[in-house]
Amino acid sequence: AQRLEMRNFDVKTALDGDEALGLIRESDVDVIVLDVLMPGKDGIQTLKEIKELKPLITVIMLTGNATVNTAIEGMKLGAYDYLMKPTETESLVEKIMSAHKIKAEHEERIRQAEIKDLLKRRGW
Repeated sequence: AQRLEMRNFDVKTALDGDEALGLIRESDVDVIVLDVLMPGKDGIQTLKEIKELKPLITVIMLTGNATVNTAIEGMKLGAYDYLMKPTETESLVEKIMSAHKIKAEHEERIRQAEIKDLLKRRGW
């Protein structure tokens, strides 16, 4: 978190999945870096709940012992990518920037579709 704050990212931290879900409910979040192994519910279950709450949030999974099955399950549930710990700060920053761009593009497409639908309903 500190490494990202030093690069002017607005960072919120959570100690476990439930705390992370609480932060997501209370504030706008663009990208989540989520550890697979956490106290309480694991990262996979937390990812599933994040995607149910706010499907457009991009989630980067971080793990020290990724298995192929865990990675596949995470990707099926909507993880943007997996990074192995320890990860270089620059690699993490690049992934976060890329994930943020993807989220912004999705949001823009949704806005454009909503505008198009509104204009269509008004007969324009």
